[in-house]
Amino acid sequence: MTNTDTTSSPLPVAVIGCGRMGRLHARVYSQIPQVKLVGVYDANLESAKATASEYGGEGFDSIDRLLDRARAVTIATPTTTHLALATACITRGVACLVEKPLAKDVAEARQIADLARQHNVTVQVGHIERFNPAVRAMARLNVAPRFMEVIRISPLTFRSIDVGVVLDMMIHDIDIILNLAGSPVKTVDAVGVAVIGEHEDVCNARLTFDNGCVANLTASRLALKTERKLRVFSPEAYVSIDYQKRHGMLVRKGPNMAAVRDAVAAMKRGETHDLSGLNPDGLVEMEELAIDDVEPLRAELDAFIESVTTGQRPHVNADDGLAAVETATRIVQAITR
Repeated sequence: MTNTDTTSSPLPVAVIGCGRMGRLHARVYSQIPQVKLVGVYDANLESAKATASEYGGEGFDSIDRLLDRARAVTIATPTTTHLALATACITRGVACLVEKPLAKDVAEARQIADLARQHNVTVQVGHIERFNPAVRAMARLNVAPRFMEVIRISPLTFRSIDVGVVLDMMIHDIDIILNLAGSPVKTVDAVGVAVIGEHEDVCNARLTFDNGCVANLTASRLALKTERKLRVFSPEAYVSIDYQKRHGMLVRKGPNMAAVRDAVAAMKRGETHDLSGLNPDGLVEMEELAIDDVEPLRAELDAFIESVTTGQRPHVNADDGLAAVETATRIVQAITR
């Protein structure tokens, strides 16, 4: 990780790319007391100047000049540019948060991950759903999933239609599923349909992990409504979260579960043939997850800045980003098969 001092002076940060995401990053950086937004860069200098005028710093006409001023940057540019920009940052010792996906293919994602290790520079990947309050609340439960089901569908927005729905939308859930499963992917089965152009607009994928866990993921950018939900099943509990509403429910075994199991075991042994006296109440207990109201992007950038200033492993490091791209690539390959 990048070695930085921990003095009270604000960390100089910058943003490369002033599109929708870049402007969001600039806004949040301008609100974080521990950092100073020194500037932004965009291929369109007027866009950079407009963003700087609104959120602070300078609108740079040169990436080299920007990197001379910053110690940490967000890269929020088209995916095809990520390798070149990340290389420029890493080789100068500048920490970077690279918006998802990490790179356009596995080879380039691996190059970024290798560079981060070689130069000991902090690289975080912008898988923002990891910082969704509902996801963070679920992570505190330490559930060991056996089956997971994800649905991420929405109407067409005409953003990112140069890539398929797997790299555009499903990549969010791939990252979360890999993190929850905690095991290598063993097999991938997938079907997809291309409607608008050459890339898939609808996909369903089934991942089986080495530890036996199974995940079923569905993504569509041609739906009539927006729905983003994750369900996790484990021997200990069932968790359901709604990404969009930032809401979650936990269902655990209740105090009567042991009595029911004992009665069923007695029936199997032939000791009883009547379970009508069992009380169905208390079989399960339901509770809402304790969810905070911290904006996901603020939580993501706070975590990035903490990693830069302390040297701690990023919550979503370059290897995590590489794993997501590798799995997404396997899903797209399975569709073509």
